[in-house]
Amino acid sequence: MTRPLLITDCDEVLLHMVTHFGAWLDEAHDLDFALERHDFAGALTRRPDGAPIAHEEVWPLLDAFFRTEMHRQTLVPHAAEALGRIGEVADIVILTNLGWDFHGGRVAQLDAFGIRHRVVCNQGGKGRPVAGLLAEFAPTVAVFVDDLPVHHESVASHAPGVWRLHMIAEPKLAGHLPAAAHAHARIDDWAEAADWVIGRMAGGDAAA
Repeated sequence: MTRPLLITDCDEVLLHMVTHFGAWLDEAHDLDFALERHDFAGALTRRPDGAPIAHEEVWPLLDAFFRTEMHRQTLVPHAAEALGRIGEVADIVILTNLGWDFHGGRVAQLDAFGIRHRVVCNQGGKGRPVAGLLAEFAPTVAVFVDDLPVHHESVASHAPGVWRLHMIAEPKLAGHLPAAAHAHARIDDWAEAADWVIGRMAGGDAAA
């Protein structure tokens, strides 16, 4: 018998990342990171002149952070408890935009916080992998949670029946960024979001 399905992102949804990334950039690379610039374009600047770094330098820095600094990341408040509640009534998959070579590290990282669910790595839009998970699980209802509007748009295109919750769990980011246009709701606190997710699942209906 199938159950509801929660598909959730990890960074800035389950684990804090950008503040720790910024601290590491400061310590190891003498770079400033403007947290309000969520797309990273122009957000990383050199000291002391404030010149933005080249676009092609950003991804190697992110790669290096995830390769050596994942231990810095901290659990989002109420996230583990929320997944515990949701896991009583639904299957849970963590869909994270990291290359598959980081899969083991992400699994171990989440396990250390007591989060033990299937982890799927991805590159690019999340609509197609979400559609693939729907085909695999055939859930009664599915809910998707992510911090990036581009992924809500992708899921709306490829899996329109999925309920979409926009969450930015980092307060220093959340206040600067509007709700995703393709999400059904914006909730930045798991204590409230868990009720919303479980409510959609209990209703039993696909998203309009």
